[in-house]
Amino acid sequence: MITFEKFTLENGLKIIVHQDKSTPIVAFNLLYNVGSRDESPDKTGFAHLFEHLMFEGSINIPSFDNALQMAGGENNAFTNNDITNYYITLPKENIETAFWLESDRMFSLDFSEKKLSIQKNVVIEEYNQRYLNQPYGDASLLLKPLAYKVHPYQWPTIGKDISHIKNATLQDVKDFFLHHYAPNNAILSVAGNVTTDEIKSLAKKWFGPIEKRDIFKPKIQKEPPQKEPRFMQVERDVPFDAIYKAYHMSAKKHPDYYVADLISDILSNGKSARLYQKLIKEKQLFSDINAYITGDIDEGLFMVTGKLMKGVSIAEGEQAIEHEINELKHSIVDDTEIEKVKNKYESVFQFAHISALNKAMDLAYQELLCDAERINQDVNNFRAVSKQDIQRVATTLFHQNNSSTLHYVSKRNL
Repeated sequence: MITFEKFTLENGLKIIVHQDKSTPIVAFNLLYNVGSRDESPDKTGFAHLFEHLMFEGSINIPSFDNALQMAGGENNAFTNNDITNYYITLPKENIETAFWLESDRMFSLDFSEKKLSIQKNVVIEEYNQRYLNQPYGDASLLLKPLAYKVHPYQWPTIGKDISHIKNATLQDVKDFFLHHYAPNNAILSVAGNVTTDEIKSLAKKWFGPIEKRDIFKPKIQKEPPQKEPRFMQVERDVPFDAIYKAYHMSAKKHPDYYVADLISDILSNGKSARLYQKLIKEKQLFSDINAYITGDIDEGLFMVTGKLMKGVSIAEGEQAIEHEINELKHSIVDDTEIEKVKNKYESVFQFAHISALNKAMDLAYQELLCDAERINQDVNNFRAVSKQDIQRVATTLFHQNNSSTLHYVSKRNL
């Protein structure tokens, strides 16, 4: 049981405090309720760009990293479809430094043409390196818009088209900041050997004076049910053919989310899982194959991706994948197998939450979903999944009309 207390400042900032007396390090996690899904279709990549801009310094603190390092702290951030998350770890004695730094850049970034130009170039180079200059790098750029036709999950966090970042103006980024990076659009969670009274005092001192802002939330259209299979084939200079399959699955708060997550573990969590045992070890059709879920708040994707062995045709690989997922549809998982994946999930969960930082991150995220108390319910929710649930969800999830398939063909094999 992970215990915590919550309170909210008058400006709307939600704060969660978890006392962990076992560690001298305090984790300070600030989650903003903004991700790539909140972007305009003609101005994408802004949430990710801000992940970079937020480290360029604020009006009062020119160097975020230097000030934090002086206090013995470390920091980082990540952006995904749904959120932008900034986190700091530092000694308890210096916790006020984290409040000082994060509140100041929430209050006002030091916007300038020079700093914007620097970070735009960084993001453009990241785009080139991650998606264009490495084998199979553009697969997600191709598969997402194949699977999504309406929902903003159709573009990656780095943007639909890198020209959106190239053409971003200083006014564009100022507007994005003012409409999203505000106390009433954020959740702060602090975990470590701290008390709620200590954190409340610091929060009021540093974040309290920041005023609420008008938050812009675009109206997001629900992705309509897919009514027929979708397919794309591309040729690239890569060593082996690859298959990418995407199936629409339930949203994060739907009970069937846990079922789909367990299905992915049955298929592909470790070397004892079905896909490894059958398609790599036994049949030697794939050099690498994985099944996983995207983990999005709205309806996400169940992914199956694999690189074929030399000499194995894409048709043969497709048939083998179909056989394995059909097994889940047509037969009941045995007790040993389902218990194995449940035990593995619970052990990973318990081990991960030894870390104060992981607890702080998860508490903030669960509060965003609906209530931080969900952190104490996740294991039981997975435990409650039955063998019949696995078969029921697999039957609807792995329907041909629900699939989007990308064949990534090696030019060397043509």
